[in-house]
Formats: sequence, structure tokens, C-alpha cells
Amino acid sequence: MDKRNKPLWPAIVLLLAMMALMFLAGLMVGRGSKRPPPDTAAPAPKAVAVTSAASALGRTTTRQLDGLRRGVPVDQEASPLPMARVENVDRKRLRAYPMQPPTIPHSIDGYQVDKNSNRCMLCHARANAEKFQAPPVSVTHYMDRDDQFLATISPRRYFCNQCHVVQTDAQPLVANNFEDIDTVMAAAVAESGSVHEAAVASKGTP
Repeated sequence: MDKRNKPLWPAIVLLLAMMALMFLAGLMVGRGSKRPPPDTAAPAPKAVAVTSAASALGRTTTRQLDGLRRGVPVDQEASPLPMARVENVDRKRLRAYPMQPPTIPHSIDGYQVDKNSNRCMLCHARANAEKFQAPPVSVTHYMDRDDQFLATISPRRYFCNQCHVVQTDAQPLVANNFEDIDTVMAAAVAESGSVHEAAVASKGTP
């Protein structure tokens, strides 16, 4: 045997001995570890859906959740309402909430409102409003975001139907007792007039 290979044999024997020891140690650890006992507890009972009187489904039989559902319980499918018809009568409506964009009192079918043309501005531009007897666009629509007035409609107010919608004969789904400022002021004037008349009448009474 080549004398140059003799120094390698002790290293090989030592490596094999270490591998054998590691294998035996792992085998002993594996046998000595105790497995957890099987779960012999009774299975948990399955949850049963209970509809209590305090839940949403429990309340719908006596009290409806939302007027938008038109009295239909939340766990039932509501039939859709018929399509509302556009009111093409040119009669202006009062606002339904503060700062509401005015609604459109006529049909806008076929109106072209895009980057090339705005059919609404044919009548409602301030230069044409008197000619067509249409309400002119508010001056705020000619202001840019820095409150600077422009010669033409502001690009951010150009697409009218982003805010304005046509009036239809659809009935309100929820009650609304909002009164605009004109109605409130008229009522205040009428009340102050009545108070004044009552004061004058009381002074003239002997």
C-alpha cells in the first residue's frame, strides 16, 4: 500500500465513528420522547344558528331596519321599483339639502357633453342665458382652484352631469323636512309681521 495514503485512514475511521455515534444518539432520543396522548375529550357541540329578538333578523318581523328597503325585511329579496320617468316640464324644484346642485327640470337625452362640446352651455352660458331664458351658470363655475376668474367655464366644472341630475317622478324613499333659506326667511318675515300686527292691535285696544 502506498505510504502516502496511510495518514488518511485514521481520519476516515474517526469520521465513521462520529457518524455512528450521531445516528445512535438520534435513535435513542427518538425512542425516548413521549408522544402526546390522543385527545379523548368529547367533541365540542356544533354551533347552532339562533335568531334572537335582538338580532337583525329577529327585529325585522316587528320593526323594519331601513326605510330604503320599503318595508321589506332584510332577510328577504325586494322586488325592484319600476323605472322612474323624467319630468320634462321645466319646473324648478327646491333643494333637498344644503348646497345641493340644482336638478335639471328637462330631459337631456342626446346631449353631448365631452371634451369637444358641451350642449348645456348653449343655453346656460352667461352670454346665452337671456336669449334662451335659462338660468345662467353660477359665477363659481368660472373660477379655477385658486379662485381666479376665467373667461370660459372652468375645466373642473365643465362636465355638468357630474353634479346635476335630471328630475324624475320617483317618490322619496325617506322623509325629508329640509327647508331652503328662502322658505325659512319668508316664514320669519311672516311671523314678525304677525307679531307686529298683534302688538299694534294690543296698543289700540282701550
